[in-house]
Amino acid sequence: MSDIVLVDPLPRTLDLIMDPPARARFERLGDIVISEDRPMPDDLIDRLLPDTVLIIGQTAMPRERLDRAPKLRAIFNVETNFLPNIDYAACQARGIWVLTPASAFAAPVAEAALGMAIDLARGITAADRAMRAGTETYGLAGNAETFRFAGSTVGLIGFGDLGREFRRLIMPFDNQVLVHDPWLPDDLIRRHHAEPVGLDDLLSRARVILIFATVTSDNQGFLGAREFALIQPGSAVLLMSRAGVVDFPAFLAAAESGHIRAATDVFPEEPVPADDPVRHSRLLLSAHRTGGTQDAFHAIGRMTVADAELILRGLPPQLCRRADPGVADRLRSKPVALS
Repeated sequence: MSDIVLVDPLPRTLDLIMDPPARARFERLGDIVISEDRPMPDDLIDRLLPDTVLIIGQTAMPRERLDRAPKLRAIFNVETNFLPNIDYAACQARGIWVLTPASAFAAPVAEAALGMAIDLARGITAADRAMRAGTETYGLAGNAETFRFAGSTVGLIGFGDLGREFRRLIMPFDNQVLVHDPWLPDDLIRRHHAEPVGLDDLLSRARVILIFATVTSDNQGFLGAREFALIQPGSAVLLMSRAGVVDFPAFLAAAESGHIRAATDVFPEEPVPADDPVRHSRLLLSAHRTGGTQDAFHAIGRMTVADAELILRGLPPQLCRRADPGVADRLRSKPVALS
């Protein structure tokens, strides 16, 4: 049997993540076996593993399955979250790349985050709602509770692909940028023209705070009532990564009290229930959509195909991020459908 490329990509589909040129290149990689209407059945996976060279998707690969996949070269998680269903250490020991093209979402999320940050600072959506309700005020009075994003101190909690892209995007706004990311060395943060700081320092100094942190076993709910109380009254706080990093009721309470002005693109439960109080809150709301642009999904496909081509030539991948076993085992992201 020829080399098999096992495609088990739900909640993604190949049509979603690959434009026609990428799809044509992909189909030249091997014998493509696809299951897109349901997760690939276990018996089919087990039958294909001895000849599988690439896996595209979220297929569970514990050690016993890896033992049956001697030709496997790489696993691409196109959902873009490293899930706890792979023996990452065993993959590393066997030279199997476990990769995600997650950086495809960085640019569109950063762009939306900038728009939402300016909205909160300048009260754009609030002014629209007031005018529709007939309660608007004009001129200086209409800006009594606003501030300029330009020149404000910005705090970034988490400085991976998304945080770095946001930092690049706001360079023209002349912000002092504070970064809290305990997984990164200070020198790396400084290279991006930002100041590494402790969490409490960031919360008390920044006027605009963006939460880009990935949820892990160490930081679930680490931003709670105590942390929100440290923030300057009237500051803007945007939750752009995963809802699990905040105590969401405390986040909502801080916004409802007027202590902070806040926005979120992520929620503890998605889709958000129709009767969830967040729907009637003061938050600026976005339905986990900031990364889900068509160009971002097509970038997932192009990055995956390009790195797969390199790997099958015996070369290391260049575009996707590799799962580090020590890090992946601590990640607690849930599978999501959008970004």
